[in-house]
Amino acid sequence: MCGAEPKPLPDGVQRVAAALQEAGHLHAPRMLDDACRTAQQAADALGIAVGQVAKSIIFRRVSDDAVVLVITSGDRRVDAIKVEALVGALGRADAAFVKARTGFSIGGVAPIAHALPGVTLIDRELLRFDTLWAAAGHPHAVFALSPHDLQRLTGAPLADVTEAQACT
Repeated sequence: MCGAEPKPLPDGVQRVAAALQEAGHLHAPRMLDDACRTAQQAADALGIAVGQVAKSIIFRRVSDDAVVLVITSGDRRVDAIKVEALVGALGRADAAFVKARTGFSIGGVAPIAHALPGVTLIDRELLRFDTLWAAAGHPHAVFALSPHDLQRLTGAPLADVTEAQACT
């Protein structure tokens, strides 16, 4: 509609946008028409390979109740045993835990701008791509970045955290 004011961005997206701007990141969050709660939904909406979606998988570390964020390629599954070998025993992170610790709802957890600090690991499989897309604090919001940007923005190490792929 002509002359209509744009809707303000949701709080989580504003937090991510501010963190990206502060870090000098070139790509602001982008709001999509449809929710992209899964890697496949995001890939379909963006017209990209599902592997280019940097999905956020959250665990709860048993020893201290810390968030453990594993950022993995959308076409891979996290191997919890590999993650436990790196960070200690893991427990289930329900929706309330995720929201309280990250400030984001499941389906919109960004790799940055979390409410509380935690442990982050980046899946080596993401290095297969030049451009990735990550959630930006809301199920309708995403932003573009490279694997190098992801490391720079999160300060997280690369790790082998996914299940082995079957040979074809």
